[in-house]
Amino acid sequence: MRLEELLSDLAAESATLRSMIGQAGPDALALATPAKGWTIGHQLAHLTWTDEIATSATACVVPSVAAPLDWQGALAAAASSPTTFVDEAAAELAGAGPTELMTRWDAGRAALADALRATPADVRIPWFGPAMKATSMATARIMETWAHSLDVAAALGVTPEPTDRIRHVCHLAVATRGFAYAGRGLPAPQEPVLVTLTAPSGATWSWGEADAIHEISGPAWEFAQVAVRRRHPDDTSLSASDGPAREWLGIIQAFAGPPGSDPERSHT
Repeated sequence: MRLEELLSDLAAESATLRSMIGQAGPDALALATPAKGWTIGHQLAHLTWTDEIATSATACVVPSVAAPLDWQGALAAAASSPTTFVDEAAAELAGAGPTELMTRWDAGRAALADALRATPADVRIPWFGPAMKATSMATARIMETWAHSLDVAAALGVTPEPTDRIRHVCHLAVATRGFAYAGRGLPAPQEPVLVTLTAPSGATWSWGEADAIHEISGPAWEFAQVAVRRRHPDDTSLSASDGPAREWLGIIQAFAGPPGSDPERSHT
C-alpha cells in the first residue's frame, strides 16, 4: 500500500482515539486502563513518546528531519532496561497536564507524518526491532494506535466500532511471525500457515499458500485483538488447526519488544 494511504488510515485511527478522549473530558486521563499501572494519560503519553522517538529515528537516515528526542539514548535505555524503559518514558510524559499532553501528541503525529513523507522509499529507518521502511513504520503506528485505543475504550466503557483499517494490524501480525518466536527464544517456524479472515466489511482477507495444511481462520477483528495481546485466543471464535497454527496463535504479537504477560482467559 502507498505511504499516503497508510498515513490517511493512521490519521483516521488517531482521530477516533482523540475523539474518544475528547468526549470523555480531561479528567478521563486519570482513569485506570487494563494495562497494569497505566492510566489513559499513560496510554496517550506512550503514543506521544513513540511518535517522537520514531521521528528521531528517522532523523538518523533523513538529514532534513529534526529529532525531538535522543534516539541513541533511547536505544541505550532499551538495552539496559528492556522490560521497563517503555513504562518509564510513559510515566514521565503522563505527568504533563491534559492540554499539554494532547497538544504534544497532535504535534508529534504531524511531525512523524512529515518525516515519513521525507523518507526515500528504499531507505530503512532504525528501530528497536528490525529496521523498516517508511510504509512499515506507518503500518506499525496504525497498529499501536489501534491497540492502545482498545485500552482507552475499555477504561471509558466504550465499545469500539470495527473498521477495515485493522487489515494493517493483521498484516503486521502475519509478517512478524518469525519475530514472535525469536522474542521468546524459540526456533524459527518452518511450516507455512494459511491465515483466512473475515473483515468487518464482510470481505475475505488471506495470507499464505492456499494449499497449506495448517490454518487459522475467523473474524479479523478478533485475530487483531489477539495479535496485539489484548485477548486470549480461547476467548475468541478463531479456529486454528493443531500444531504450528495453534502454537503461533498462542504467542503471536504484532509489535516489537518483549511479549509481556500472556493475556488471561476471561472464562473457563
